Amino acid sequence: MTDRMDGVRVLIYSHDTFGLGHLRRCRTIAHALVEKYKGLSVLILSGSPIIGSFDFRARVDFVRIPGVIKLYNGEYTSLGLHLDLSQTMAIRASIIRHTAEMFAPDLFIVDKEPLGLRGELQETLSIMKSRGTTLVLGLRDVMDEPTLLRREWKSGNLLPVLEDIYDEIWVYGHDGFWDPLAEMNVTASVREKMIYTGYLRRTVPKVTKLPPAVDLESPYLLVTAGGGGDGDQMMDWVLRAYETRADLMRAVLVLGPFMRPEMQTEVRERASKLDNVEVLTFESHLELMMEKAAGVVAMGGYNTFCEILSLDKPALIMPRVAPRKEQLVRAERAAALGVARMFDPSSPDSTLEAFVEALRDLPKQAKPSSAMLPGFLDGVERVGELAGRHFHPRQDDGLSLVETGG
Repeated sequence: MTDRMDGVRVLIYSHDTFGLGHLRRCRTIAHALVEKYKGLSVLILSGSPIIGSFDFRARVDFVRIPGVIKLYNGEYTSLGLHLDLSQTMAIRASIIRHTAEMFAPDLFIVDKEPLGLRGELQETLSIMKSRGTTLVLGLRDVMDEPTLLRREWKSGNLLPVLEDIYDEIWVYGHDGFWDPLAEMNVTASVREKMIYTGYLRRTVPKVTKLPPAVDLESPYLLVTAGGGGDGDQMMDWVLRAYETRADLMRAVLVLGPFMRPEMQTEVRERASKLDNVEVLTFESHLELMMEKAAGVVAMGGYNTFCEILSLDKPALIMPRVAPRKEQLVRAERAAALGVARMFDPSSPDSTLEAFVEALRDLPKQAKPSSAMLPGFLDGVERVGELAGRHFHPRQDDGLSLVETGG
């Protein structure tokens, strides 16, 4: 059912320092809202350097703020500007504040970081709250291993922000899977603000444009590294398996746009010597490829996990364990529930022989639907319902979406 919400505006913040996860989650939510509510507009604030590579529906636009990237050691640095990090952060905070003031949203959804990257949202949140804007913090199912998350949030004094600033906390997961604030000692009032939406279901887009070199009719395993910035280890394991055994099902490797150029070159050189391995750098409509795959090998990021669940694909998850243990926690829990299988490349007990067998067994593995809990994939519908409670149609004042270069 579609409702009219003329003049209603939603602002979504996505700090996007590493990979594609935050941007793709926010894009999914934005598209769901404009599909459900005619006349509603959504503006995404994003630091992703490739946000312009994605297509957006009518009434969804974005403002690109200067990029900051998280290094593998967890530190941050300016991405494209030859500026000190503090200067870049000041520019970002100014753009965010002025955009929010001009756009005047009815609902402001902040993805993952309560105060934004390095506190860049603090002033904007205060202004929005004083104007009566509904403030929502959106959390993925797993933030990090509880001890590490507790230490990080304590140092940033973030728990009082949940208490004092936010009206609601939406968890894009299922309460039977994981509590993102486990062992955080949050107050009862914060717990009352937490609403589990279910995972954000993904659908296969109607766009049929795919690289012509990829044969989707012959059986294949899809190997995806997400953004690719941390996919070196997984790709090396897959290539070693195929270098060892030539009888494995054909594999299509999607490296991700952030994989280091030298690693991309290495992967392509090794794959060129293998008859049953194909390589793509990036595919913005990964759902199209996943739909046709016999099985999926992935690192266990949130968005890929949602796609695996939505398209009901047998999956082998190979989580990264640094700088966050988020993927490891998600993979362990998914394996315990039976919705996917885990192979931990960092474990001393993990052998190449065991990995080859896991790849061989993958197409015959049970599908996620055999073990999913009720309401597991209700996130898109639930987010639409939750957002709608805060919408009131208003006369459009003529303010158009912020002009962007996208």
